[in-house]
Amino acid sequence: MNSEEEFYDAVTGFDSDNSSGDFSEANHKVAEMLDLDPHQSNRTGEHNGETEIQENGIKRHRTSLPAPMFSRSDFSVWSILKKCIGLELSKITMPIVFNEPLSFLQRITEYMEHIYLINKACSHADPLERMQAVAAFAVSAVASQWERTGKPFNPLLGETYELTREDLGFRFISEQVSHHPPISAFYSEGLNKDFIFHGSIYPKLKFWGKSIEAEPRGTITLELLKHNEAYTWTNPTCCVHNVIIGKLWLEQYGTVEIVNHSTGDKCVLNFKPCGLFGKELHRVEGYIQDKNRKKLCVIYGKWTECLWCTDPTTYETYKKNEKRGGEQKKLKPSEDVIKSENDEADDMPEVQDTVQFIPGSKLLWRINCRPPNSSQMYNFTSFAVSLNELEKGMEAILAPTDCRLRPDIRNMENGNMDVASKEKERLEEKQRAARKERAKDEVEWQTRWFHQGTNPYTGTSDWLYSGGYFDRNFSDCPDIY
Repeated sequence: MNSEEEFYDAVTGFDSDNSSGDFSEANHKVAEMLDLDPHQSNRTGEHNGETEIQENGIKRHRTSLPAPMFSRSDFSVWSILKKCIGLELSKITMPIVFNEPLSFLQRITEYMEHIYLINKACSHADPLERMQAVAAFAVSAVASQWERTGKPFNPLLGETYELTREDLGFRFISEQVSHHPPISAFYSEGLNKDFIFHGSIYPKLKFWGKSIEAEPRGTITLELLKHNEAYTWTNPTCCVHNVIIGKLWLEQYGTVEIVNHSTGDKCVLNFKPCGLFGKELHRVEGYIQDKNRKKLCVIYGKWTECLWCTDPTTYETYKKNEKRGGEQKKLKPSEDVIKSENDEADDMPEVQDTVQFIPGSKLLWRINCRPPNSSQMYNFTSFAVSLNELEKGMEAILAPTDCRLRPDIRNMENGNMDVASKEKERLEEKQRAARKERAKDEVEWQTRWFHQGTNPYTGTSDWLYSGGYFDRNFSDCPDIY
């Protein structure tokens, strides 16, 4: 393997109205193949040993991977990372065993798992309720990372991923637009023409001895077309602990500000670090304020569990009573807890049973249950399990740069680790050779579906969708596999 390989981790409720957006003939064919075919509702197909049946025209997606995940217990990353303490992990090669069989572009697509929250935001007449739904969506977007300690594959330059889900009412396209630094751009739209969701992601990673920290870069934008509103935010920082020794665990921390550029309303969410005693692990607290900085509601919960909202007065009264009760029960930290600061491994703090419900609160979001065999499938959600599914006939429809066609990811998913590792090395070498050839000919790389521009709401640099992908003219796509 070569030291120029990028290393980074993703820093990333199916309630939905059925859609009936305007499609070209090509898009109709794709929709029929990938999701809906009301004229073939009795069609069956064998996939991974399971029979998939069309019920009421809705496609059943697979519920398990072809092979269980490979054990990582016999592998150590210390020999690779010991020289990288305090540095950005931009040119580090990692063994394939520490990957999960998804590309980072597919990991980004997991933002769409709780798309019903966008649909709720579109349906609300009250701007406060719309902001509440958008805030819940922003939190839910990182929920799939819970216990996901495998790193996604680094996308090759020019790699793409598309997903059309008529049952959920959206279509999605992403492209790896830069390799140094690694930048992934994405664009999604509602099939009912009710929203646009887009952004570019550039996570900057550093190794701190026992942990890897991913600082998010790039703006995420959600446009609610019916209300003529645009919301922007960035994701919290993600940290993976015990990359050297001990059980891997992760946390999200940092402040996320969601701005409604039409009304001036703002939601400030504080993803709390676990702290010394782990009391704050996974907790999220924040508030929504209007353009005059008046607090309209308080939001609280856990990004791994659920999110609630209540009015500020009720919340403050509850916290004061809780503090008075807590002072009476306050205990001195035990020697064992103090000693843990110097342990070789940063043991994951004991997770509190649940979020303390404040009477009168409204539920904004609750995490979906994971499949029963999730631990043997890289802790994937049901949504994630379906992302790399490749059905018969799809190759003729997809762009030749689509992640589903990557041989290293496909072989890893099928349990062929040796072949996957060799394919990964081959693809990286092919990418390096192509880069050298472009440098020799003094040819600049041209992105296919996105272009660099300015975010119209924040004024910052962003990658914007150029359009045309779903016309399916892939004749000039690069040969990257």
